Amino acid sequence: MNLISVNRFPLRRLSAMSQTVPPILSVAPTRALVDEKFKVVVENLPPGCPVTLHSLHHSEDKDYWEAYGHYISDHTGTVSVAEDLSFGGTYTGREAMGLLWSMRPVPGSRTGLRLRKMNVCSPMLVNISAYSGHVAEGFRERAPLASVLTERWYMAPGVRRVDIRENGVRGTLFIPPGPGPFPGVLDMWGGGGGLLEYRSSLLASHGYVSLALEYFSPGELESADLEFNYFETAFNIVKDHPQVIPDKVGLFGLSLGSIVTMHLASESTVIKPGCCVCISGNHFHERGKTLRGILQTMGRNSHMARVDENNHHIWRYIGLEVMKDPSKKLDVGKINCPMLLVNGCDDQNWPAVESAEDIAQMMRAAGKEHLLTRLEYPDTGHLIEPPFSPHFRATKFITHITKEKVILLWGGQTKPHSDAQEDSWRKILAFLKHHLYSSSTPRARM
Repeated sequence: MNLISVNRFPLRRLSAMSQTVPPILSVAPTRALVDEKFKVVVENLPPGCPVTLHSLHHSEDKDYWEAYGHYISDHTGTVSVAEDLSFGGTYTGREAMGLLWSMRPVPGSRTGLRLRKMNVCSPMLVNISAYSGHVAEGFRERAPLASVLTERWYMAPGVRRVDIRENGVRGTLFIPPGPGPFPGVLDMWGGGGGLLEYRSSLLASHGYVSLALEYFSPGELESADLEFNYFETAFNIVKDHPQVIPDKVGLFGLSLGSIVTMHLASESTVIKPGCCVCISGNHFHERGKTLRGILQTMGRNSHMARVDENNHHIWRYIGLEVMKDPSKKLDVGKINCPMLLVNGCDDQNWPAVESAEDIAQMMRAAGKEHLLTRLEYPDTGHLIEPPFSPHFRATKFITHITKEKVILLWGGQTKPHSDAQEDSWRKILAFLKHHLYSSSTPRARM
């Protein structure tokens, strides 16, 4: 999205580095979308010189996040993060984006943190620095050899953000630049509640009019007392927008949002989605109940939850218990649009892979399996985010019934989870493009 920025800092005279030309650190591009790669290069080092590349972000919650890798310069005195091996740090190996996806709270931070961008109108600022030697701590007390400030954006230039308060619906609409019309997406997050905009703004940056929908407040079960026609109304707000192709609107849900997605796709007589994307999803259903009723049923089975040795709550066993009752499953065999399921095999919050297999069997029995695409990733947890987002294995969560603050175990291992985020995002965009931008969309055989 922009040009290379280079900063030069005087090199302290060290025994391992006695030279007159200071090192040069470059990051290209310094301004980019969060799902774009950058190249980090250090030049003018002595050959065979140990150096540490470090990233630092000060979050909107006023917490510091960092990542770092240990490198050795080549015979020309150059280190390229995309091409050279990291021999230690928060990541190892040849990892072009390790300085982002391996970010973690700095030592001494609060426990259970999760990094999420709330104000998508401003960039995520990440400072990339080079340090002499292989450093593992005390970065802020050391003088770097060189530093570059980078901007990571969820909104591309020209994307418009519009507050939605229409027919009782609450959310934010993101509209791509240009005259349109564009395909549309109704974007729904999970059981944490609140209004999260960063995925919708990124979808708009890729050419979709996307509505980030708010459907209950964090930790407030009462505000989830919604009939499913709330979501049908939200879908129609997207469909009826003058810059949207009315028969090219999809559904996108994560966790609880995927329950809503599958319900709309299988049960609604009002809307006809062009396709569905469900991340860490399931087909749990309470007939005749509101969304609040679904959450209450989950709460009544909370005795099935377990805790690990760190007292992190494991909720996947609640889901396994609920799934034993066939009456509490959506009839996904009634779905008539293409559906993509994206799941992690180490999901500790919901038995997503087991749910996906059950969904596949139900759709196969209904002659609809050709509509289903499944992505399942080893050592990957519940929170599958846009690429290069840090991995959150366990974070704080407010329970809906007791309003107790706990630390939920989401699962996943950092490297494979991060690989899954990058791979799945690429395939999600390809799936949406194929089904919402193409001239024909496959439908169920009748």
